[in-house]
Amino acid sequence: MTTSTTPLYYLSLAEAAAALSSGRISSAELTDAVIARAEAVEPQLHALLSADPAAARAQAQASDARRAAGKSLGPLDGIPIGLKDVIAVRDQPLTAGSRMLANFISPYDATVTRRLREAGAVLYGRHNCDEFAMGSSTENSAFHPTGNPWDLERVPGGSSGGSAAALAAGEALATLGSDTGGSIRQPAALCGVVGLKPTYGRVSRYGLVAYASSLDQIGPFGRTVEDVALVLQAIAGHDERDSTSLRAKTEDFGAELRGPAIPRRLGLPREYFGEGLDPEVAAAVEQAVSYYRGLGCEVRPVSLPHTPYCLDTYYVLATAEASSNLSRYDGIRYGHRCAEPRDLNDLYSRSRAEGFGAEVKRRIILGTYVLSSGYYDAYYLRAQKVRTLVRRDFLQAFADVDALLTPTSPIPAFRRGEKADPLAMYLCDIYTIGANLAGLPAMSVPCGFTRAGLPVGFQLLGQPLGEAQLLALGHAYDREHQWGRRHPNL
Repeated sequence: MTTSTTPLYYLSLAEAAAALSSGRISSAELTDAVIARAEAVEPQLHALLSADPAAARAQAQASDARRAAGKSLGPLDGIPIGLKDVIAVRDQPLTAGSRMLANFISPYDATVTRRLREAGAVLYGRHNCDEFAMGSSTENSAFHPTGNPWDLERVPGGSSGGSAAALAAGEALATLGSDTGGSIRQPAALCGVVGLKPTYGRVSRYGLVAYASSLDQIGPFGRTVEDVALVLQAIAGHDERDSTSLRAKTEDFGAELRGPAIPRRLGLPREYFGEGLDPEVAAAVEQAVSYYRGLGCEVRPVSLPHTPYCLDTYYVLATAEASSNLSRYDGIRYGHRCAEPRDLNDLYSRSRAEGFGAEVKRRIILGTYVLSSGYYDAYYLRAQKVRTLVRRDFLQAFADVDALLTPTSPIPAFRRGEKADPLAMYLCDIYTIGANLAGLPAMSVPCGFTRAGLPVGFQLLGQPLGEAQLLALGHAYDREHQWGRRHPNL
């Protein structure tokens, strides 16, 4: 719960917007507070890869001038928002956490960046991530790992770990990440904030560094579900520059939040509550389920029978697309180029060997293998068929329920280096991958802490283009419990 002594950098986005609108604070004051907070905690946290305080302050001054002239652009006007370093921001570094792009400066804005600018947001901070968004811990960044604000020896999740950690630590009032297999929701759960992966195509991918194009989706982090709704309102909508962008009407995502909560039918997938689920995580999620029962929701078990195949399917499809997408980094057009190559083959091989890290190389090799002659039908084509079955499972479940409730992560934040085995790391995404394979909206909401003081989150999954209903359902719990308003002792 916010009090008059809450630091400006820990305000929710909605609270800050109200304070700016009333004139109690200025965007310059708010932005200075966020910048000072980042400078104070970054030596411990390492959530940022780069930042431009001067540019942020100039944007804040422009916002204050607009308000003084009675020309406010809306609730995001003057709010400091950070972006994962896979989203293009004009004239700012765009590294994707990789040495391959260590010196690359983006010449243009991503669509989501442009829309944030049009909403008046103050863009501050390029957040650390697993290299090319490939990882679940932000340990695969080529530059440095990021700590979890609740325990700096533990990981913040990944691949959008820098964005989740920065928000939890007060380095922004909202952030943007990308989610290919859980990369927004898993770090949101591990850092104690809200994270939303929208329906595939709801938010433009133009200007997002591609990992797996049929799975990638940009989405927001916020301290509250309301904050997430406000950011989604600004960034959602059709974009002619993204061929996968949906021509769906953008609803007023905050409208249902302002109305009374409507009891809904909730499904608990049996496959998400079995072996491997940490007992403390299970207990916290069960308490959330009990709350919804008390609210009048009908809670019933459902089955998603192809869930055991999701992980294998994902790591065939995602790596195949990564192999194709990352072929553009060849040392010729842009990105890292090796010194004094002997010939063209040497230029290609050494530039890529020097520029890519171990996890990226592993996934490129795997993806190239499953696409190769003689193996395409056995792996890639079969995985596409299983993907269809996974989506069918979800749609059949939604014939009986309005939303699904599951744990977000099977475990709380683990210690750095604890998941050195790649397969053990991949299992961290077991509950989040299905939504990406099916293209569904899914959101992680904080629901408590372990005895060791580590955050826990539950996940809500909705029907395609069902963000408004999903946000309303999450908001009913979030406004009552406000776990995301607790702050780490940094």
